[in-house]
Amino acid sequence: MRKEFKALKVVNALKSVKPVKKAQSSKKGRRSQRRKLFAKGPVVYSRLSEIPGGLASETLIPGCLVLEGGAFRGLYTQGFLDAMMQNDLNLSCVIGVSAGALSGMNYVAGQIGRSARTNLTYRRDSRYVGTKAVLKSHSLLDIGFLVEDRGVLEPLNWERFNREEQRFIAVATNCETGEAAYFEKGKCSDIMQAVRASATMPYISPMVMIDNVPHLDGGCACKIPYEWALQEGFSKILVIRTRESAYRKAEKVSKSATRIYKKYPAFAEKLSVSNLDYNRQCEEIEALHAAGRLLRFAPSKPVEVSRLERNMEKLGELYWIGYQDCLNALDEIREYLECTEK
Repeated sequence: MRKEFKALKVVNALKSVKPVKKAQSSKKGRRSQRRKLFAKGPVVYSRLSEIPGGLASETLIPGCLVLEGGAFRGLYTQGFLDAMMQNDLNLSCVIGVSAGALSGMNYVAGQIGRSARTNLTYRRDSRYVGTKAVLKSHSLLDIGFLVEDRGVLEPLNWERFNREEQRFIAVATNCETGEAAYFEKGKCSDIMQAVRASATMPYISPMVMIDNVPHLDGGCACKIPYEWALQEGFSKILVIRTRESAYRKAEKVSKSATRIYKKYPAFAEKLSVSNLDYNRQCEEIEALHAAGRLLRFAPSKPVEVSRLERNMEKLGELYWIGYQDCLNALDEIREYLECTEK
């Protein structure tokens, strides 16, 4: 859990930065501290204008799209989904975890490029990630910036998002039981609150309340929700991963989870073995892919983007890898889904 503790140190460092009225040198020192904490590359992606736009076709294809999380590694998924939408590959059901839920939300809304434009424009905006995010949400990463209407982002196409014909499920983790919780659009009390919870990372963020129950990132309990799609009886399942297919996590049992979440023992236990669960899921997905039960896609190149990556050019490059991977696989996807090119 070394990465999580580093992130937690960043949050604590940001919280310690207080305004100084008279000492100009102190202000400069604190600005220097912020620059050291968050420095890398241009503020906005250099090829932002090349990100495609428009509205996807309303025609739906039977099947379930399963989206892995991975924070800013989700740019791969966003590129893949934009290419799918441009080519009329709109599945009737979408289930996502964490960043996968955020990407899936825009896919269901049919808004090509919205996810990518958001991240490639605002990743370096401290209202989203940084000092202002900490002050507003007590978290280094303010998911509210993405799911609330604050008059900053492109408006979500609510009419399209809310249509009954296309299902959307966000996966969060119930902190009382330690189990995955599946929140479906049109059936849960607040789907946007569920998306927020799904993408709220442990260690660096406070829990999100849904119906008076605390929740955190869905990836704590289920990093790739393909099993839900199988249990629902879908015959066609597409899984989009954010790590190359051979990637596996270090199989270590985290002791920090028990210490930090001692008031939530079931959650702590689940979180402590999440890496082992992830590796098991990866092996099962590969077996199901080989057997033709589902179709799995993963980055064609090693992913060198961290969960809280700040380098806009690296993020943009990952988007285009996802976009091109989808274009290269169009025939395979259409054959699997048994649909023809329009």
